[in-house]
Amino acid sequence: MLNIVAVGGGTGLSVILRGLKEISTEITAIVTVADDGGGSGVLREDLGMLPPGDMRNCILALANKEPILQDLFQYRFEEGRLKGQNFGNLMIAAMVGISDSFESAIRKISDIFAITGEVYPVSEDDLVLYAKLDDGATVVGESNIPLEVLKRGSQIEKIWIEPSDASTSDVILKRIKEADVIVLGPGSLYTSIIPNLLVPDVVKAINESGASVFYISNIMTQPGETDALTAGQHLELLIKHTDLTHVDFMIVNSGEISTDSIKRYEREEATPVRFEKTDDVHLKAHKVTLIEGNFVDIRKGYIRHDAVAIAKEITRYVVRSYHLKKKL
Repeated sequence: MLNIVAVGGGTGLSVILRGLKEISTEITAIVTVADDGGGSGVLREDLGMLPPGDMRNCILALANKEPILQDLFQYRFEEGRLKGQNFGNLMIAAMVGISDSFESAIRKISDIFAITGEVYPVSEDDLVLYAKLDDGATVVGESNIPLEVLKRGSQIEKIWIEPSDASTSDVILKRIKEADVIVLGPGSLYTSIIPNLLVPDVVKAINESGASVFYISNIMTQPGETDALTAGQHLELLIKHTDLTHVDFMIVNSGEISTDSIKRYEREEATPVRFEKTDDVHLKAHKVTLIEGNFVDIRKGYIRHDAVAIAKEITRYVVRSYHLKKKL
């Protein structure tokens, strides 16, 4: 049984967790807490708690309770003062109120949903994400960064968190040390993946880990973050903006995407992320092995990763690497 650690946030992490759940019960999700938008942002500001939204989605991805309870956890109020707020977020907020810590509250919610594996916030510190743009402007807050990039027509030059010495839990460091596989992404490069790797002890533990580290590139670019970038450029920026030195494999979709789906995303100025010949230089520089395949899943017009296919591919490469090591 593979011991897997998945690092990220947003929809991307929750999608990949559903696939990893098919190949292992030993899963640890390490989730960003830099979110300051939407209902999570409201609760963060009003109650002084960590944002619950990404945690909620990861718990649901690993849940083993009946669908009605999962539907309730995802229910979003449509009117009144609670309009736009999510019941699951409120449930987590209430659990925080009767628990010793945010992490403890998440463990209790996880028990209620009988999840496969564990879900942890990357830090219990009140993390704020900052970005310096190449026009000199400084942007404060995860939700503001892509908006300001688009508004100013500028690019991200540097990204960091405050406090810069944010801590993580001993349990997370232990899980990383014990891992056979570490998965980074998929998800928003600057606002879901990189923030986790800006926590010093987390990136240090990954660099020192004996696990196989997989970076899963996004299928589509994200306006305000990765406009027009190739897969190799995603990898290069991931390493440039963090102290990450340990990446073994990069997973990139080479499957076909329907013209209608592409046109729908083009209206949002998003385009497919592809591996180009010019990306070889990035792989060679960081000694990363490329894994290409049909990893796309389109449902109701939404383009997502085929998490089960990716999980199977990860297993195949880990097993192959294990046998190669035994021969050596």
